[in-house]
Amino acid sequence: MLGAIAGDIIGSVYEANPIKTTEFPLFGAGATFTDDTVLTIATAQAILNEVGYAEIYKQFGRAYPYSGYGGSFIGWLFSESSKPYNSWGNGSAMRVSPVGFAFDSEKEVLEEAAGSAEVTHNHPEGIKGAQATALAVFLARTGNDRESIKSEIADRFKYDMDRTVDGIRPGYRFDVSCQGTVPEAIICFLESSSFEDALRKAVSLGGDSDTLACITGGIAQAYYKKIPSEIVSQTKKRLPEEFIRILDGFGDKYIS
Repeated sequence: MLGAIAGDIIGSVYEANPIKTTEFPLFGAGATFTDDTVLTIATAQAILNEVGYAEIYKQFGRAYPYSGYGGSFIGWLFSESSKPYNSWGNGSAMRVSPVGFAFDSEKEVLEEAAGSAEVTHNHPEGIKGAQATALAVFLARTGNDRESIKSEIADRFKYDMDRTVDGIRPGYRFDVSCQGTVPEAIICFLESSSFEDALRKAVSLGGDSDTLACITGGIAQAYYKKIPSEIVSQTKKRLPEEFIRILDGFGDKYIS
């Protein structure tokens, strides 16, 4: 899941300043983790400690309250109630990559992804986006080739996977929906030649760049297995020690 976090940090600079090129400094001035990272770490902690997702998202969200959460999530985060709010936003997909690494069958991955989503994003599209992302990570991790991953995601979730990055980029705009983020992020992975290239393609779409790159980065890590050492070091130096401990513990158990 470090790949997802690297994508979040790299994309954070360009969320408010979208670009349409793959040529940019990987860790630009002000690159920092956002809500994508906080909640990805929370998902990993929930899996490691077998804690409920609603409980852990509130715990981490309240501990890091200024990380760029959406308005509906903020309302949920500080509410006494933990009732979901029927969101179809891409927040369910941005935080789910640990599920694809931790579970060992398609059935388990799909069920757990739905469970992580529905505590907030219980709209069918919110659940679908989380499941598609987690399944793409799982398929990449377990040795499936790009064409198999593309076919499985298209057939199961009915996303249009026949587009290209160059075809999407010119008309793509900021989109916080799962249906307008998840297939695009997966396509960026499918066309990539390396982990770094996958993140560059995701950011280059010019939309919700940190979330696009977060989703793409989780899948790319699962597929390419190794993240360049400079990206690892630059990512970790921007994280609290608490996050690094959870990352290392999760990696030791599920990834190494």
